[in-house]
Parts: sequence; structure tokens; C-alpha cells
Amino acid sequence: MASRLLKTLLILVFLSFASSREDDSFVFNGFRGANLSLDGFASVVPDGLLVLTNWSTQAKGHAFHPKPFKFKSDTTPGTTLSFSTTFVFAIIPEYSYVSGHGMAFVISHTTDFSTALPTQYLALFNLSDNGNATNHVLGIELDTIVNAEFQDINNNHVGIDVNSLNSTNSTGAGYYDDSTGAFQNLTLASSVPMQIWVDYEGQDMQLNVTMAPVPMAKPSKPLLSSTIDLSSVMTDSMYVGFSSANGHLLTTHCVLGWSFKMNGTAEPLDYAQLPPLPLLDTKHKSQKLAIWLPLASCAFVLLVVATVVLAVKRRNKYAELREDWEQEYGPHRFSYKELFRATKGFKAKALLGSGGFGRVYRGVLPSSKLEVAVKRVSHESRQGMKEFVAEIVSIGQLRHRNIVQLLGYCRRKGELLLVYDYMPNGSLDNFLYDETRPALSWAQRFGIMKGVASGLLYLHQDWEKIVVHRDIKASNVLLDSELNGRLGDFGLARLYDHGTDAHTTHIVGTMGYLAPELAQTGKATTKTDVFAFGAFLLEVACGRRPVAPGAEGQQLLLLDWVLENWKKGTLLATGDRRLGRNFPVEEMETVLKLGLLCSHPSPDTRPTMRQVMHFLDGDSTMPELPLAYKSIGVMSLIQRDGFDDYMMSSSTSVSHMFALSGGR
Repeated sequence: MASRLLKTLLILVFLSFASSREDDSFVFNGFRGANLSLDGFASVVPDGLLVLTNWSTQAKGHAFHPKPFKFKSDTTPGTTLSFSTTFVFAIIPEYSYVSGHGMAFVISHTTDFSTALPTQYLALFNLSDNGNATNHVLGIELDTIVNAEFQDINNNHVGIDVNSLNSTNSTGAGYYDDSTGAFQNLTLASSVPMQIWVDYEGQDMQLNVTMAPVPMAKPSKPLLSSTIDLSSVMTDSMYVGFSSANGHLLTTHCVLGWSFKMNGTAEPLDYAQLPPLPLLDTKHKSQKLAIWLPLASCAFVLLVVATVVLAVKRRNKYAELREDWEQEYGPHRFSYKELFRATKGFKAKALLGSGGFGRVYRGVLPSSKLEVAVKRVSHESRQGMKEFVAEIVSIGQLRHRNIVQLLGYCRRKGELLLVYDYMPNGSLDNFLYDETRPALSWAQRFGIMKGVASGLLYLHQDWEKIVVHRDIKASNVLLDSELNGRLGDFGLARLYDHGTDAHTTHIVGTMGYLAPELAQTGKATTKTDVFAFGAFLLEVACGRRPVAPGAEGQQLLLLDWVLENWKKGTLLATGDRRLGRNFPVEEMETVLKLGLLCSHPSPDTRPTMRQVMHFLDGDSTMPELPLAYKSIGVMSLIQRDGFDDYMMSSSTSVSHMFALSGGR
């Protein structure tokens, strides 16, 4: 009887141990038959490879262990338990030199990321919840894109994220060699497998992240080591898994193996059992080539001659200008051949519009199927071409939801080609002045104005450098598929470091948006941008151009007209007639007065863009306009001397209304 009881107890202890082990750990050497919770583009291919995102743009994918783990201690309330995980991953970009965003190991209180955005948000957060304490998310990001809005350190880093993509700690990807102690770089988007170890000691609140190439043993010195109290982040039950996202550049994010354990060390992975990465199948091509060559030896010589002739012709057709200094800008340079094919040879039917700086064409990149706008501009620059391209590449690093993305450039035979994101709804001025189009509602206009203000705040104060746009106007505000306003056309933009002064430049811009001090100083500054933004606010609210032809060849100034109505107490009468009275009076008054304040003749009186955002958001009360504010007759203050001929023309005569857009 005692013997039977002892056996029963031993069986119960064994089952309890086995159940406990199953509940607090797992190991996947490949994912064939694995029970995972997948969404988005995530899938397990037949050979057991976990693919989070595939060859799709704007894609996101998640893979989580289906059962949550207990992360809070029962004996010490509020204390986070220790955990350990290791996984082998690979990031495979379509092009070897550039990747489409990254991936992350995630611990979350939920597996529902349906509202999360792809691209720089890594399918974890969105515009409104990034940084919220209610997210309850810990992430170890493997990021391959620099995003200034998250203060990323470079385009190849590992970061610790707590409820936000603004990493609490990050460093370049790599490892410390145990034999020499030297740091060895690793490239995340190298298409080769690498291993990550994440270990958290709950009692000491110590989080270590270690990295190494496969099959190297775990280095003794962690890549990242941080003391983090996760008690407010972790709930009692949390899910563990992965998240990844693509932007416009196609990239595959893979996980080959994964091991996890609570209150202990994760079991090592068996490299021999890990699935292979996808490879290009060249065997069939090689067999065909081996058969064809012996049979066509005589014809081959003629084929080579014909090929050489065709190659020379093609080389001349697609000839580009390339210099040694451009090698560092490789990821930002497109081939002329690619842009030629994207635009169907720059045919007239692909033309979106034209202006003083060239023509703009709609195109579809053959490799990624990404819609782009290609702007062909004069190759001549008052700066050196090297400096000009350096600025273009720097501006191409801007990342903001209200700025049209400059993707890259190409140089060829006396012209420069700039490649932008394509905006399907065209430019804002089409909606303001084309009577055949439905009038934008006040809510749509107000959203567009706030969006442009947010983009300008980013350019002036929130990016690593100060960017002065120099040509803010309705025709340079483009609308995406949801009618969100995006500031575009950085052909005139100049940038300089924070804390430094802008250089005197040749005066450029569009009449009606030019600050009066430009005629005296020639300096384009953030204050001159604010002046132009004020004219833009009045333009959108009133539905009138800043400068319009009047009787006897006179020029009518919108700014003066609104100012006169303000003084007469009839400010609301300046609102766009197409709106009728369908607008909140308080918002309309705020926009009109803010337009006047931004366009004040004294630069020191104009607000900063941060103050503008506070006024538009209703977080601050706008100061009263000074009673001494007089009609300044902006046109009379500005002389033709020193201005580009094209830029002196009235905005009514500029025919680049469709730049970077699809509107007609």
C-alpha cells in the first residue's frame, strides 16, 4: 500500500514538473507544426521558416506564442519575474544596400496590433499611442532605417523600447569579441542569420541584450545592458512574440529558431535543425546555358558583336554622370534606366505638370511597383553640384507624415532627376480654385493647415538640422489618398545646423508669400517661412490667391484685404464663399488672425511654428493683433533686382499646379 502511494506521489510530482516546464518555457528549432498566433503577412513556410513580412510594401506581420506567460511574482507583489529568450533571425532586402524597416522581439499584454502602422512604427504603435504608458509593451528592436522623429542613432541599430519607439537605450548592431574585447560590426540587413539573446534579471532589474553571428557562441559581454524597472510595463499575463514592418522597399524578415524560459536560462538552439533561408534558384538557368553554348558556338561570336553594339547604344541612351564622391550616396541614387522605364520613357501621357524648375512625371518603379513622381530639373546650380546633392540626400532623410518623402536622385546629361512619393490627389490649389471639383469642407481645410504646420515644426525645430523650405504655398502642399496635407517640393530648401545663422542667398520664392525683409537681407530664415505660412493660412481660409490681378494693372493683396476687414470688424466675411457659413466661428477667426500674425511685417512679432501648433490645437491663447498693424503693400517693398525671373511671377501664372501629383 505504501509502495503504491509512493509511486502515485512520484507520478504526480513528475506530471507537475512537466506541466510547469511546458507552461514556463518552449523551444522551436524551426517552426514546422508549431502552434503560433499569426496575423498580417506572417506565415510558416513548408520547410519551417517563420516569415514575418514578405515581398510586399506597407506590410506588417506578427507572430506570438498562443498562450500568455505569468510575468508577476505571487510572493512579492508588483515584482517582475526573470525571463530569458534567444532567437535566430535574418533580414533579407530586395536590394543588398538598403532595407525596408526592421523587426522586433515583443512582450505585450495583447496580441491585437490592428491599429498599429507599418514602416517606421514596426507594426507596434501608431501616431497617437506611441509613448503611451497604457501600451504595456517591451520591445527589442532591430532597426534598419534612421527615423529622426524617434531619435534613431543610425540605420543599423539594436534598441530597447518601452511603450515607445524612442528607445531607452540603443547601439549599433554587433558584438564584443571574447578573445580581444574589440567590438565587431554586424549588418542587420545582410541576408545572413544572426542570433539575439535577451535576459532579464527581475531582482536586479537588469536587462541584457547580446548579439552574435550564427553559429558563434554567446559572447560574454552584452551588446546592451540597462537597469530598467519593468513593474509598470508588465501585467500579470503577457504574450511573447515578434513584429515587423515594411515601407516602400521590399524586405523579408525571418525567424529560424526561438527559445524562451521564465525564471531561468532559455534552452540553446540546435543550429543543425534550423530551416534554410530562401535562395535564388540558378540551377535551371545553368543547365539551359550548358546545353545552349555548345550548340550555338558559331552564332555566339555574332551574338557577342551584336550585344556589344547594342550595349554601346544602350549605354548612350541611359548614360549618367557619376563621380567618386557620389559613392557615399549610393542608397539614394537611382539609375536613369530605372526611372526611364518607370515613366515609360518620360512620355507626355506620364506628365503631371511643369514649371520654372522643370517637369514632373508619374512613374512606377519596375522592381518594387512603387508609385513615384520624378521631377526633371536643370543640372546647373549656384552651389557646387557636390554640395547640392549632399543637401538633397540630407533632405531625403526627413521622415514625417506631413512631408512628401524625397526618395533619391539621379544625374544625367545636364539635368538632375529628383524622385518623390506620388500623391494621388494632387496639389491643394486644385481643390481651392478648380470650380469643377467639390469644395473642401472646413474640417478638411483645418486638418490640412494643421498638418502643414506640424511638418514645418519638424523642419524648423524637431529634426537634427534646421530646414528652411523657402517656397511654402498651396501648390506645394500635396494631398494623399485620404486628403492629408503634405508639404512637398524641396527644390528651393536649404538646411543648416541648429544654433547657426542662415547664409545670405539669391532670393527665390513666389510673389505674395515673400517676407518683406528678404529684399533688405536676402536671408531665408525660419521667420520668412512663417511669413509664407501665414499667407498660406489666409489662402486656404479665404479661397483666394495671395496676389491677384486688379483693375488698371494693379495687384490686389489678400493680406491687405483681410487686414482691412479685421479693422472694420468684418473678418468672417473674408471666408471662402464656397464654405458658406459651414465652419466653426472660433476656428475660422483663429486661422485668419493667425495668418495675419504670421505675416506681420516685423519678423520678431511672428510666432514660431511650435507656438503656431499650440494656437491651432487650442492649447494656448493667441495674442491680440497689434493695433498699429498697418497695410504694408508687400509688393511695393520688394524689388525685382536679385530675384529669379520665374520666382517673381505671380502665383496665378505658375503652371506647376500638378507637381508630384496626379491632379488634372
